[in-house]
Amino acid sequence: MPTVVRLSGLVAVLVVLVGCAGTEPSTSPADRSDPEIDTATLENMREGTYNDAFESSYEPLPATPTLIQDATIMTAAGRTIEDGDLLMRNRQIDTLGTDLPVPDEAQVVNGTGMYVTPGLIDSHSHLGVSATPEVGPHYDNNEVGMATPQLWMEHGVWPQGPGFARALAGGTTTALLLPGSGDLIEGRGFTAKLLPARTPQAMKFPDAPGTLKMACGENPKGGPGFPTTRMGTAAGLRSTFLDAQDYHEQWQAWLNAPSGEPPERDLGMETLAQVLRGEMLVQVHCYRADDMTTVMEIAQEFDFDIRSFHHAVEAYKIRDLLAEQDISASMWSNWWGFKMEAFDGIPQNVALVHDAGARAIVHSDDDLEIQRLHHEAAKALRAGREAGLEISRNEALRWITAHSAWALGIQDRVGTLEPGKNADVVLWSGDPFSVYTTAQRVWMDGALVYDRTDPERQPRSDFELGGPRQK
Repeated sequence: MPTVVRLSGLVAVLVVLVGCAGTEPSTSPADRSDPEIDTATLENMREGTYNDAFESSYEPLPATPTLIQDATIMTAAGRTIEDGDLLMRNRQIDTLGTDLPVPDEAQVVNGTGMYVTPGLIDSHSHLGVSATPEVGPHYDNNEVGMATPQLWMEHGVWPQGPGFARALAGGTTTALLLPGSGDLIEGRGFTAKLLPARTPQAMKFPDAPGTLKMACGENPKGGPGFPTTRMGTAAGLRSTFLDAQDYHEQWQAWLNAPSGEPPERDLGMETLAQVLRGEMLVQVHCYRADDMTTVMEIAQEFDFDIRSFHHAVEAYKIRDLLAEQDISASMWSNWWGFKMEAFDGIPQNVALVHDAGARAIVHSDDDLEIQRLHHEAAKALRAGREAGLEISRNEALRWITAHSAWALGIQDRVGTLEPGKNADVVLWSGDPFSVYTTAQRVWMDGALVYDRTDPERQPRSDFELGGPRQK
């Protein structure tokens, strides 16, 4: 029977479900006695996903070659083009410059008085698991336990959560969706294209590296059991990674010379083994400077890298260390004082980290702030300039584009406007650092996915409609 699934306002999908009678059930390589294992299966085993399960099924929407003319183009790559043109073709940034010729098949967009930037990227969001509206049945963000690395964020994401479309309307095209911070190790994050879909995998950024969420400080030590102190959090992380080290060594030996039965699988240790192999990016919820340096020592002990400290309200105190160790800091523009470990937060935090040569990032951690990341970056830029720091507007734009793309490991495809990169592009009504500016149009992989002037290009989930859409 054909089944129609409705995603109102942007996509209508017809799916034909076909039975597969007579097929043999698939078996895990762990159940096989045959030592001859092909390369693809070995790669699956390294990644902890068998039979290619949980692969991205994201498909870009149909795209028309598009030329934006006569706009101020902020590339986030050190260049601003006044009265500039940008051509999107074959789902990529094709050409940037002035007075570009118009291809015969291209749609032309008048950008006079407007600005163009890369699609914004949020390095820390809980959309889809702390889903709007925020009611108990929609909360899938935290499990209870000292360490739960076996959890995968994508298994709790509600892909039709209303927050995704609202973030898109604010110019945010990509986000790292993360579990909460109630445990020392919460599980795997999920890099998502913020286009509403039927399944989480249909939002999954293709080939994005895996990420692991960890935490320190008040949140993980405030639970009902161990740990209850900062000493306990350090001991808990170290003991867990000791177990992971043993598991990693067993599996690494077998993967290097696969014969006979592989070691028994453990979902949590499987994730941590990828961290120890350098195949997963570590994202750490951490407020205080001393907590961050403790985690840096633990990472040194077990020889893994930290990609980003999140929230990091005291990052300015160790900004030189972050720069030396190439660790980014994903920060709010000015959150402070809402709990003890946030008391030393200052509005100059982002700018000071940037000034030290570290990768400064402005994140949201909030379903409203993700809709105005450009304004959050503007607040951080102003605080830095008022403190006497010379920071250009293109550099501040990198706090919500290029640097966050690096934290997610997708900097080769998004985060700047350069030929060959994905055509994730925002056309703004004016200066993106102005409080009066809004996103007018948003393209994802060259396809127009949001248009403020066209209700048919403003995606909404069926959950919000409550019934047939009225025009």
